[in-house]
Amino acid sequence: MPREDENEESDSNIRSIFWHNLLCMASVVFPLLSSARLWVLCHLALALFPISARAQHTAVVTFTLDFPGSEPSHYSISVSSDGHSTYDSDGKLSPDSEADPFHLDFSVSPATSKTIFDLAKRGHYFQGEIDSNKRGLASTGAKTLTYKDAQRSATATYNYSPLAAVQQVTQLFQNLSTTLEFGRRLQYFHRYQKLALDEELKRMEDVANQNGLEELPAVAPILQQIASDSSVINPVRARAQRMVERAGSVKR
Repeated sequence: MPREDENEESDSNIRSIFWHNLLCMASVVFPLLSSARLWVLCHLALALFPISARAQHTAVVTFTLDFPGSEPSHYSISVSSDGHSTYDSDGKLSPDSEADPFHLDFSVSPATSKTIFDLAKRGHYFQGEIDSNKRGLASTGAKTLTYKDAQRSATATYNYSPLAAVQQVTQLFQNLSTTLEFGRRLQYFHRYQKLALDEELKRMEDVANQNGLEELPAVAPILQQIASDSSVINPVRARAQRMVERAGSVKR
């Protein structure tokens, strides 16, 4: 795999060729432009070039879970090496409600992104068979891990994997889903069912105490809204404030 410095040198060479060809083409196509205007035009075009070049080097890890009967029964999380992430699920907002499709764009911290891609590397980028294939194991849902970058693309589906790296990245993604689902329900309850906030925040605190949450800062905005809302009872606001402080103590 090319080293980062080799990639940078390659990008620099490509930009140099691009610049030279652009100037030559512009001198033919735009002979009436002044040199100053031509210079501005070329710089604008070149400024856009690194964006597409960097996009080619972005890697993405995606985790998907399908587990009928669980809550949510389906969700998918994609994390890019630049931190940009997406979450989609069919989670219910209350036990007696119907599944409600949910989509969220968010960013993970550099530390979490690094952990995910380090685990992907240790897990051989999910190439080949990663499931234990042992009979008699309880089903914990069909899980799929996908890795994609400029050099490779691999997808693997499993129930349980004996690979430590796969186990760790699976737990990370499951904890991240738990966090985002809490944030989703809190947003809904804060708007429509304030009386449900207390129980939900109690559950959230319990899960946090068991290290079952990931990327708590991603849901800090709704926690802060609840903590600052004078129409919410004080014990609930205090509980939300504790979670805000907890989110603030997470290393980003």
